[in-house]
Amino acid sequence: MLVFDFRVIGNKLLAIRKKAGLTQSEVAEAANLSDRTYADIERGTVNMRIETVLKICEALHITPDTVLTEDNPTLSARQAELIAELEKCTVKQKETALELLAVYLHSLK
Repeated sequence: MLVFDFRVIGNKLLAIRKKAGLTQSEVAEAANLSDRTYADIERGTVNMRIETVLKICEALHITPDTVLTEDNPTLSARQAELIAELEKCTVKQKETALELLAVYLHSLK
């Protein structure tokens, strides 16, 4: 399941960073962010662009799904639900959704 709560994402990043034995400054530098910005991200007080998430994940050597998803046993049901929602969209909306998915999947490589 996709995580939309920036505090949850920040807590995950904090745990991953500490497990890796890194400081906030080290991650911020590796992700080309200011120390304050990265600290705010861990606190969940800022909205992040997808590019920022990707930079942080690269700095921590993790995939985006590590911080943007939670395990969910009903994955097949959710997938079917999303496909049904996609079918209701306009052609332009479908193109946009598929492009976003393509960018995300490419980032996993």
